[in-house]
Amino acid sequence: MLLFTLFVALSLNFFLPRLMPGDPARALLAKMDAIQPEQLESIRAAFGLDTKDPLALQYWHYLANTFSGNLGVSFSRFPMPVAQVMRIAVPWTLGLMGLCTIISFILGTLIGVFAAWRRETKLASFSVGFFSFVRSFPYFWLGLVFVYFFSFRLRVFPIGGAYSVDATRGSGSWWLSVLRHGALPALTICVTSMGAWMLTMRNNMINVLAEDYITVALAKGLPLRRIKSLYAAKNAILPSVTGFAMSLGFVVGGGLVTEMVFSYPGVGYMLFQAVNAKDYPLMQAIFLFIATAVLIANFLADIAIMFLDPRVRDGAK
Repeated sequence: MLLFTLFVALSLNFFLPRLMPGDPARALLAKMDAIQPEQLESIRAAFGLDTKDPLALQYWHYLANTFSGNLGVSFSRFPMPVAQVMRIAVPWTLGLMGLCTIISFILGTLIGVFAAWRRETKLASFSVGFFSFVRSFPYFWLGLVFVYFFSFRLRVFPIGGAYSVDATRGSGSWWLSVLRHGALPALTICVTSMGAWMLTMRNNMINVLAEDYITVALAKGLPLRRIKSLYAAKNAILPSVTGFAMSLGFVVGGGLVTEMVFSYPGVGYMLFQAVNAKDYPLMQAIFLFIATAVLIANFLADIAIMFLDPRVRDGAK
């Protein structure tokens, strides 16, 4: 089923960009003063957009090139290959979005367990109200607020970018500038996404605590720490595992608006530029990368649930 879904995504990846209005060859021609209009058909042929070829033949060439690892040449960054363009942006997105997703999931889950286990305390009630309030903020709006106060007014963090251009790449000062430039985007992502994990875990935990086996465990006098971790939290986290896997899969797509707000050179901002430039090969590579990552993440989530939930293993037998 995973392979079939991947094939469908691969096919849609080919047809959808070609349904967009406009001519990328003419757009490229407008940027090159030295190219004559008579050479338009040659440009189309060089980029695999030759209208003389049937769409089925173009689709076959697309599949053959994709499975051979040839993702084509970027229109907007000609003559750079798409694979080289992707190698520039993917590490920034994985470093920022990946770490923020993992951190927000861990912190939100732990706070959710506490808020459910100690739900009658004032601190637990405050945490629920606070994260519900913060969760209602659009993340791009919160990012703009952080930029205004911490970058424009206080000048604690840079306004945008991923690193200082005057620092030597790979040096200690360069890594420090990477951390400073990534602090505000990371804070925005963690603050806005932590509330969802916290509320989801809290609600699941409360439902599990109402089960009969929790009552039996309490009646038997088992340690409260064991009941909270092995009996309640382990079962309550199962629905969140799938959501976490989906989030990790979409990490490779980057945070489009967040990266635009902070001028962060990630995959999301690159996708926005590719759509504006009608860069078919780059769009197809990014879409394929996202689809593959989501499918693999879901597959790994199924395996993780199989180990966490014995009922799944018993059903398989």
